[in-house]
Amino acid sequence: MPPKVFYEDLIADLARYIWTMKYAPVLFLLLAFQGFGAIEPLPTEDYAAYKAQLKYLQSEDGNIAYIDRGEGPVVMLVHGVPTSSWLYVKVINELVASGHRVVAPDLLGYGASDKPDGYDIYHQKRQAERLLGLMSHLGVEHWTHVCHDVGGLFTWEMLRMAPEKVERLVVLNTIMYTEGFKPPMRFKKSGWATFYTWLYKSKWGSKMMMKATFKNGLSKNTKLSKQRLKGFYLPMREGGNKAIYHFFTQTCHLMPDYTDLFDSLQMPVKIIWGAQDPMLQWQPQKELVMSALHLKEEDVTVLDQSAHFIQEEEPERIAQIIAAFTEL
Repeated sequence: MPPKVFYEDLIADLARYIWTMKYAPVLFLLLAFQGFGAIEPLPTEDYAAYKAQLKYLQSEDGNIAYIDRGEGPVVMLVHGVPTSSWLYVKVINELVASGHRVVAPDLLGYGASDKPDGYDIYHQKRQAERLLGLMSHLGVEHWTHVCHDVGGLFTWEMLRMAPEKVERLVVLNTIMYTEGFKPPMRFKKSGWATFYTWLYKSKWGSKMMMKATFKNGLSKNTKLSKQRLKGFYLPMREGGNKAIYHFFTQTCHLMPDYTDLFDSLQMPVKIIWGAQDPMLQWQPQKELVMSALHLKEEDVTVLDQSAHFIQEEEPERIAQIIAAFTEL
């Protein structure tokens, strides 16, 4: 005859079984809804799948593609040349996971946005107007603003128009002064400039040009995967040379002086800069930037092991700094 403890264990097992069956539907629902409302991370290695997540705004100049994802304090991420919101995808995922709403546009002429003919249509003032138009369309009155590369020029023009919209400003390896600004090429309007920028959109040249761009803009310790690279050169084949032509033939020559704007800004500012950047060097402009923006050393984070495309090299750290900054 089995010992008494055997029957006690059996009764306990039966009781648990009956309880489980009785509440099985409830348990099933709890499991089914576990994570309900959680936002799936954007794909970081499949550009086609990422592109499918983009939304579009019809502006007077063409469709503007953008990411609008997450809930919480709003952060706008503005890319530069010759990239798109794809550059920020890992940062976007981190910020959304930490409780932020992220808006990241593909500026006109870049990424999945339209690439119309024209020259002045790509001027920084026009791009700035589109940034404000997008946020107005989304009903966002105030936000933390993050800019990179020539996205800084679009940001400075935007701040001339509506400085009250930006609650906090985060600057990532951005064009600010001629000091430290070392673009890989400077052209006058010419046949050579047309040919060089045409390479960015040609089927055989686009991959080569973007590969060279990232080789120059990443530290030696960082290698861009083939899938990540594809997300940068495929959009170029749709006419990405037009906006780049404007950048190389005008922006690189006619750098406005924004010192008066910088001095007038009232919002908190955070600098995050890759120390190994050959195109936008920190040290030659450090004192100018810190003086104009009234910064202290603790307002600046220099990433010693990163170069220009810091979003590819240290996305988690960048997102952590931005997230903490929004809570101040």
